[in-house]
Amino acid sequence: MSEQADILTITDIKLLVDTFYTRIQQDELLGPIFADRIQNRWPEHLDRMYRFWQTVLLEEFTYNGRPFPPHAQLPVGAEHFKQWLTLFTKTVDELFTGDKATEAKWRAGKMADMFKHKIAYIKNNPFNFQ
Repeated sequence: MSEQADILTITDIKLLVDTFYTRIQQDELLGPIFADRIQNRWPEHLDRMYRFWQTVLLEEFTYNGRPFPPHAQLPVGAEHFKQWLTLFTKTVDELFTGDKATEAKWRAGKMADMFKHKIAYIKNNPFNFQ
């Protein structure tokens, strides 16, 4: 087994994203939600995620967009975000070590928490978002 390294290149980002979303697709809780939303557009989704994480972690600004709106109406709750973060953290820990790996987990946790709270707010205030 080779020694783990940090997340430093687009190749590392692609390994992280591909491994993570393979696990998402196989997950009993999250897989059906992603399959319903993404359908046969996985290559486009993965490319968007490569660019997102490349921008966030490597500061190579290839992503431009707003990550929250596509998630706003998903049928998800706290348990989905917990599972998403568990799978993400496990993937990072198995593949990488170092400052960027730590940052990736921290950023994923912050995003999951923010999305969870925003979606809960929308569910509790539906008339504000029609």
